[in-house]
Amino acid sequence: MVKSAISKLELAKSLGLSVSSLYYTPKRPVIDEEVKRQIESVMADHPAYGHKRIAMNLKLNKKRINRVMKKFNLRPYRRKTKRFIKKSDLGKPATKYENLIEKLVIDHPSLVWVTDFTYIKFHTQFIYLATVIDRYTREAVGFNLSRYHNRFLVMGAVLNALENYLPPKIIHSDQGSEYDSQDFIDLIENLKIDISMSRKGSPWENGHQESFFGHLKDEGGNLNRFETLGELVEELYRMLYYYNNQRIHTKLKMTPRQYHQIYLAKDIKSIY
Repeated sequence: MVKSAISKLELAKSLGLSVSSLYYTPKRPVIDEEVKRQIESVMADHPAYGHKRIAMNLKLNKKRINRVMKKFNLRPYRRKTKRFIKKSDLGKPATKYENLIEKLVIDHPSLVWVTDFTYIKFHTQFIYLATVIDRYTREAVGFNLSRYHNRFLVMGAVLNALENYLPPKIIHSDQGSEYDSQDFIDLIENLKIDISMSRKGSPWENGHQESFFGHLKDEGGNLNRFETLGELVEELYRMLYYYNNQRIHTKLKMTPRQYHQIYLAKDIKSIY
């Protein structure tokens, strides 16, 4: 005699369970799908965000974000870049300027500005971008674009920063010939700014600029998608604005502009 199939009610009773428990559907896959959609929404606007910055943006636990990104193979955009070596610096003797910021406690804006430049290959030509970053706020306070890397490129970035900010106490760079030129040195010394330089062959001593350019090129994607130089320049302006005003900095846990504004607000309160 064939035994009839047991009903769910009978099974539940025999196991001492409620009938509803036999129809239970795990919630995690559903929740993960919703988190995935939120992550994709953030990555649409910030394609180079890793799990930490996405977690800050969504105000969710970074471990959960990391797990969901791995589960659905969601990866931030990354582009491999090569380090540009300025041939004019090879064999050049060490500068007389020391690294003044190596052990310095940087606790307010406009104490230290760091500056450097990078190249951007655009179709058959090179464009050079020089920037000045406030070491405390990580804000790009000045920049300059040129077809040539020379003293005028780097001086222009400093002059651009001085249009909106008071001169810093120290300006730090590498030992490139552009920064060691007499015109650049005269400009900085006339402004009563102390000059600081990294040791030769020590790019990590200007690591914040190195990191800035790395992120900028990663997040900019393939810039050869633009047909004209004007379109490229417009995109670079947009990227710099995005970096200062919209992109969450991992260390600051907010944008550089927000960090600067919070400092200014605290500074004003301390006066009264």
